[in-house]
Amino acid sequence: MSPLILAVPSKGRLEESATALFTKAGIALKRAGARGYTGVVKGIEQIEVQYLSASEIAARLADGSIHFGITGEDLLREEVPDLDSAVQLVLGLGFGRADVVVAIPDGWVDVRNMADLAEVAAEFRAKHAKRLRVATKYTNLTADFFAEHGVTDYKLVESFGATEAAPNSGAAEAIVDITSTGATLVANQLRIPDDGVMLQSEANLAASLKANWDETARTASKRLLSRLAAYNRAQDLVHVTLSSSRTMAEPTLQGDALSALVSEYGAVEDHHFAGATSTGGSFYGFQLPLKNQDDFIEAMLQKGFSQASVSKLDFVYESRNALYERLLGAVL
Repeated sequence: MSPLILAVPSKGRLEESATALFTKAGIALKRAGARGYTGVVKGIEQIEVQYLSASEIAARLADGSIHFGITGEDLLREEVPDLDSAVQLVLGLGFGRADVVVAIPDGWVDVRNMADLAEVAAEFRAKHAKRLRVATKYTNLTADFFAEHGVTDYKLVESFGATEAAPNSGAAEAIVDITSTGATLVANQLRIPDDGVMLQSEANLAASLKANWDETARTASKRLLSRLAAYNRAQDLVHVTLSSSRTMAEPTLQGDALSALVSEYGAVEDHHFAGATSTGGSFYGFQLPLKNQDDFIEAMLQKGFSQASVSKLDFVYESRNALYERLLGAVL
């Protein structure tokens, strides 16, 4: 039986971030030496880790020689034709975030959107008898995006260096590049048209739909995705414990008004976390979305509870593993 193969970026921030996230999720990656190109996942047998470049991971996902890979969505959409038929984006991992954008010189004051750029490109061709040049590493993404916005009078100039320097050096009139803060664009007197963000990318755990998903691979993937899903779910939730004092009017959780308030904030009562305090009061536990924490606590204190404490959840398992079910539905 061949193992499930998980490909991880071999170096840099993507490798560091992937290792850190998997460790927090309780599925630590163990590399064979500091510069080794293979490894294992602690606690889950039948998984082989391969350390590859981010671009090679995209290619290997496309040809089915690996099962899972961690790489940027920008690389996947640039390098894998008809991505949705070959690769499934299983889970966004929350790191490696950057936007693929169109950037134009600040001096093009009349160009506010892609429609304006289409007009400028047509005028440029009419005036200079040649097409407006766009420097980029993202030739496929650019061609698709420009076609969607009716930009036709342009020529792609493939960039192998600092793309953002192309307009100032005279190598191109505009660019398509990746940016996380926009600071480099500003430093090169470039700006993004109002509708010039082509893709908001981040690192993804992606699955090859062409790999051999035999029973061994499916079993290993189920355990991996179960742990990742439970960890990911826990990041959005908190556990809030509310307590009342014996000297205060006892709040009732049975009242319609209070029940409606609990429902309003998406809270779920933990019936196994309720009882009497040592001072004669009572306490109740709730699980709710992190984003609603402050408003929920303020509302409940106003209803008669005297104290609230908050604890973070490590894992939240659910009866259905949506990540695994979606993958299984695509590969079987």
